[in-house]
Amino acid sequence: MATKKQIILPIAVLVGGIALAAGFSSMKKPPEEKPAVDTRPLVSTTAVHLDPINLDVKSYGVVKAKDHTMLVAQVSGQVVFVSEQFVQGGFVKQGDILARIDPNDYEAALIEAQAGMAQASADLEIERAQAHVAQAEWDRIKDNSSQVIPSQLYLRKPQLAEKLARYRAAQASEKRAKRNLERTYIKAPYDAIIAARDISLGSVVNPGNKFGELSSTSIAEIRLPVADKELQYLINGGIGATVTLSADFAGKPTQWQAKVVRSEGVIDQKSRMSYLVAQIATPYASEQPLRFGSYINATISGRELNNAIVVPHHLVKDGKIVVLNDDLTLSFKTIDIVREYNGMVIASQGLTEGQQLITSALEYPSEGMLVKINDADKPLGATQLALKEE
Repeated sequence: MATKKQIILPIAVLVGGIALAAGFSSMKKPPEEKPAVDTRPLVSTTAVHLDPINLDVKSYGVVKAKDHTMLVAQVSGQVVFVSEQFVQGGFVKQGDILARIDPNDYEAALIEAQAGMAQASADLEIERAQAHVAQAEWDRIKDNSSQVIPSQLYLRKPQLAEKLARYRAAQASEKRAKRNLERTYIKAPYDAIIAARDISLGSVVNPGNKFGELSSTSIAEIRLPVADKELQYLINGGIGATVTLSADFAGKPTQWQAKVVRSEGVIDQKSRMSYLVAQIATPYASEQPLRFGSYINATISGRELNNAIVVPHHLVKDGKIVVLNDDLTLSFKTIDIVREYNGMVIASQGLTEGQQLITSALEYPSEGMLVKINDADKPLGATQLALKEE
């Protein structure tokens, strides 16, 4: 039989354990409530501003003279005069004498031709007088009723024809002598810059020998290669378009204005490019001349879009772009892509003025997704947006 002590001790231990557990439980702090986490992705936006944009076409080329002439000797002889301006890089005016071939033989030939001309002229006049006398004599002695016809020889017509032929031959000889004497002068055919000189004082030349080369300074030309797909952005295929030429002059960036005057009308077999030809008048007339041989960059003025926007290419997927709605949800808008170049896209339709364009990269965007925006974003225009993304 259990004693009283055996019954009370287990009960006391149980009560003590319960009291101890209750004490520890009362010392434990309740868990703190965590604030709700905003899981919406943070995006940056910019306001859409539709601006006028020119669809200019970039190109390049080398400046060359429209007219380039090789000077060659047309008569033989020794070079007895060379102009101080007849040096490589020298500027000459139309008609300037660049060099002279010894004219003595050609002056003598002209004197001989002139003497022959005088003799032939005198013989012709004498023969005409004799023919006139013969005709008058026949008219005096002929019988009015007679049907006799005088011979051509009697009327001295063959003799007159011979003298006339000799006179014309003398005229040709005199003209040839004058022309050869004139050819002893080597003259500039137009305002030009000397590209090369191949003779010196005392040189002996023959017909066909090269004197030098010169390039006209009246008009410069630049062949501008343009890809076939770029022609769609030019009015009238680029004919008549204004061209801005850019190059360095004396270490400083300089620009000139030119105009496209023609298309070569064929596609180059190697580059598969079409070529437009731009011209600029008097390239050496300004303080900053456009020198022949210069490599230039060219911007050809193209069609103008009245309302367009330029956006980075990576923001456009399958012809769609992401915009932010007023309720902070995103939507996909289909845009009309006009042109893509240098990592940018030009669009003319699909967006409206003031729409918020999402410029942040989203991993898995979906229609109607809730997002939150960066308060630091400010509206930008088309040009500013393109600069920011670059």
